[in-house]
Amino acid sequence: MSNSAPSFAAIKELIETDINATNQLIYQELKSDVALINQLGFYIVNSGGKRLRPLLVLLAANAVGYRGQAHHTAAAIIEFIHTATLLHDDVVDDSDLRRGEKTANALFGNEASVLTGDFLYSRAFQMMVRVDSMAVMQLLANTTNLIAEGEVLQLMNVNEPDLSEDDYFEVIRRKTAILFAAACELGGILSQDEALRQPLHDYGLNLGMAFQVVDDLLDYFSDAETMGKNVGDDLAEGKPTLPLMYAMQHSNDDDAQLIRQAIVEGSKENIGKILQIIEKSGAHQYCRKRAEDFSDQAKAALASLDESPFKQALMDLADLALGRQS
Repeated sequence: MSNSAPSFAAIKELIETDINATNQLIYQELKSDVALINQLGFYIVNSGGKRLRPLLVLLAANAVGYRGQAHHTAAAIIEFIHTATLLHDDVVDDSDLRRGEKTANALFGNEASVLTGDFLYSRAFQMMVRVDSMAVMQLLANTTNLIAEGEVLQLMNVNEPDLSEDDYFEVIRRKTAILFAAACELGGILSQDEALRQPLHDYGLNLGMAFQVVDDLLDYFSDAETMGKNVGDDLAEGKPTLPLMYAMQHSNDDDAQLIRQAIVEGSKENIGKILQIIEKSGAHQYCRKRAEDFSDQAKAALASLDESPFKQALMDLADLALGRQS
């Protein structure tokens, strides 16, 4: 990452007015006459996330010269879809910590979390109708379907130590990167310039891939305070992520077998030893290189966009995705 790249806060300041309008809309659309939905919805939305995905909608729309108000609605829709997936994910994974706070399911129970996630999904589709664009509806309907498929693929891969890298990348493409891609592509749709949709999609997809690879790396090379979740949670859930896969392939038989057993059993009983194996294998450097490759592809996808502070902010985000504490 270049030393001249601004902070995330500086990027947000560039579109502060749009962010404030989007946040106001999010809180407005969260309201329900069902008290528990209000309580749980506000808890999860206020739980400390960077709101990166709605930020991408706003930056992309500005980068292609959009001058209306629909990007605020589109950004809120993306945030609601993302928040719904978090609520469902935490139930599936039986997680008790996210962003350094208790998960909604830990506080309110699994049933309330799943049903509030359903509320957020359906509210997102109500808002899509108001945007009155079949292209927006089609993109987001396809995107939510792919996310659901990604969740099921990940579930099928739990406790599976022989997952290939191609299979791993396909899961994170559907589960994570596709929503980044949709967030950016929305800017192209709103601009009504068909030529801008694909480069924005490609930028978002590669940014999302870089983001998730770094996130998976952080599970083994960070701490609970920095990550907002417990170290080794992926291992405890039996998830064969890239650092584990690389370490198994580049370690001696005994070390590889220890990791295999931990994945099969979904146990972090030997997490200290496994962290040493991962470090010794060179997995950290390998995963960083893969994330950097995705980041470079994201930036290259923006070549056809006119130069502007908003395009530069998108470029900088691709660098900042690599600069998290890993």
